[in-house]
Amino acid sequence: MAGILLIALLLVSHFGFFVFASSGSADGTSTGTPSLASGVDFTPTESLFSAGRPNATVELTTSYRKSTTTTVTAAPSEEEGPKPEKTQDEDESGPLELECPPLGLESLRVKDAQLRASSFKRRGLGPHRGRLNIQSGIEDGDIYDGAWCAQHRDNKQWLQVDAQRLTRFIGVILQGRNSIWSWDVVHTYKVQFSNDTLLWKPCMNGTEEAILEGNQDAETPVLALFNTPTVARYIRINPQSWYQNGTQGDICLRAEVLGCALPDPNMYAWQMESEESKDKLDFRHHNYKEMRKLMKSVNEECPNITRTYSIGRSYTGLKLYVMEISDNPGKHELGEPEFRYVAGMHGNEVLGRELLLNLMQYLCHEYKRGNQRVVRLVQETRIHLLPSMNPDGYEMAFKKGSELAGWALGRYSYEGIDMNHNFADLNSVMWNAIELETDRSKLINHYFPIPEQYTSEEAFVASETRAVIDWMQNVPFVLGANLHGGELVVTYPYDMTRDWAPREHTPTADESFFRWLATAYASTNQVMSNPDRRPCHNKDFLRYNNIINGADWHNVPGSMNDFSYLHTNCFEVTVELSCDKFPHASELPVEWENNRESLLVYMEQVHRGIKGVIRDKDTGTGIADAIIKVEDIDHHIRSVADGDYWRLLNPGEYHVMASAEGYLPSSRTCRVMYDHYPTICDFHLIKVPKQRIKDILAKGGKLPKDLQLRLRQLRLRKLRVTTKAINQRRAAAAAARRAKRV
Repeated sequence: MAGILLIALLLVSHFGFFVFASSGSADGTSTGTPSLASGVDFTPTESLFSAGRPNATVELTTSYRKSTTTTVTAAPSEEEGPKPEKTQDEDESGPLELECPPLGLESLRVKDAQLRASSFKRRGLGPHRGRLNIQSGIEDGDIYDGAWCAQHRDNKQWLQVDAQRLTRFIGVILQGRNSIWSWDVVHTYKVQFSNDTLLWKPCMNGTEEAILEGNQDAETPVLALFNTPTVARYIRINPQSWYQNGTQGDICLRAEVLGCALPDPNMYAWQMESEESKDKLDFRHHNYKEMRKLMKSVNEECPNITRTYSIGRSYTGLKLYVMEISDNPGKHELGEPEFRYVAGMHGNEVLGRELLLNLMQYLCHEYKRGNQRVVRLVQETRIHLLPSMNPDGYEMAFKKGSELAGWALGRYSYEGIDMNHNFADLNSVMWNAIELETDRSKLINHYFPIPEQYTSEEAFVASETRAVIDWMQNVPFVLGANLHGGELVVTYPYDMTRDWAPREHTPTADESFFRWLATAYASTNQVMSNPDRRPCHNKDFLRYNNIINGADWHNVPGSMNDFSYLHTNCFEVTVELSCDKFPHASELPVEWENNRESLLVYMEQVHRGIKGVIRDKDTGTGIADAIIKVEDIDHHIRSVADGDYWRLLNPGEYHVMASAEGYLPSSRTCRVMYDHYPTICDFHLIKVPKQRIKDILAKGGKLPKDLQLRLRQLRLRKLRVTTKAINQRRAAAAAARRAKRV
């Protein structure tokens, strides 16, 4: 292979042009096939690179498909014992495995300067917008529009990609224009190759120039694989026919190019960009069965600090697995905060899923190596990782593959529910109460109850959403993050606007700390913190330092973040991890490097602020459901079952009050430092005297002197009140008699 490659490079350098490289053998059969998973039978339906084929267009069904149907059973969780998972026949066919990865138009690895066009209508429809799955602004004519569109309507228009080095091109993926105002698609197109942009060679179909099939709708990605892979530096997409709406039909497209970069003879190995990670992790896309195997393998490798459990099932019966990482898995430890990462709420936003699987492996490996940062995090925090909240949606997207799933396939649950709008709308409950109640002292500002109509069996609530709500109610989470994809920004509550405006800054009482949390992730993320990065789609979040109030971006009623803040003690943000919702597997090592530090730093923020235990002064037992109030912050939290609590706060000095039913309130001043350790603020509450007396007498105990004195005082007070009332009644009666005599 090395000898063939050297000859190819010599021919290129001698003739100043490109070399056609084919994987076909002398008899015309293909010798190069997509990589096959071990232990699975495949049925080739058509050779990808057969010579002299009559048609150069490859339909999406032309691939290697797995021929087996497998019955899947789950490994039992520790809590459930040996009960097997629901048996079902799963179509094990995976996505079309391509010989070469995408160049990176969608992931932005291909820079704007590498894209050129014959013409373009305006800046917002320039060649830099001709990227697969790019999304437009809502205003027609926006500078961030939804495709490259040529200025002229003829078959001489082209979009050109500079791979910047010799590349073995194998195919193109095409989409139409993303727009709510226009319908523009390219039906057929040609492709040309060049090494110098002066001399161009067409993609051939036998002896004729190949005509490749494009799109019939604007969103479905359509793949065309070339009969003969071609080595060149530049590739052009040249539309031949397009949808014409009278005189308004424009030539518009979004594209991805598939190709394998060849070694550059003018560069040493150390000069080339490395796409590997120093962490030896399983960098690939994992379907449900593979995800389950990986979680099991991590548990087996680190049984002392990990536990796998299920919080429920998806609509089709797939379990929602969680990996717990702690020095004492399965148990809440007094004073130890609980943290969660949730990924895959939208099934086709898959990077978060893979990052959490990477994180499980990383924490296990580094703990065993004695990495003190990881050891401290595991020993002082109970970490819960839910990699796939919507496994049904993921399986739909996975079967199409990273480039062909499109922008929306797999986003929703099996029932068609968007889970990020599916939690109870407690914002409206709160704001309605504020409008109706004139006495603010009677208003609650935390632990809002879920409306009864939401909890009924008839409510349109996904089974996955119900499972997560039960999980949130049963585990005393302090901090969490909801991992999404398709943008590069961290959003924080509220996600819903008060007056239902499309967008409006709507802060919580903890605005300053939420901004701290969002900044902690964004500022340590290698891509978000890059001042030279370009916007993903239609909004420039660099202007906001890559953080934004969720409602100021777009209105999201019923979000998990808002529900978490208003119904539990847990603060939560949303992290949009990448421009590409479903990055190719080749991008995963780089994405891990981009996010590893951010994932760790954000988890460490759970130790900011104050923590302590609310105890009964007499018995020393913890008091559950005690209310912790911080002066000037109109959002309280509550202690959990053992009386411990955590209150996330920025550095500063705070006046804190603890109160509980049947106890006298207690307050103290607590100072939060900049260290990564919380300030300890314990409270010992004294029962209301009447309650203490009742408890002691009920147990047949003897009252201590302070209570005896207090009891005497209460009796004297009661006697004085009674005497005063009797005297008032007597005086009133005497006055009435005198008035009668007069």
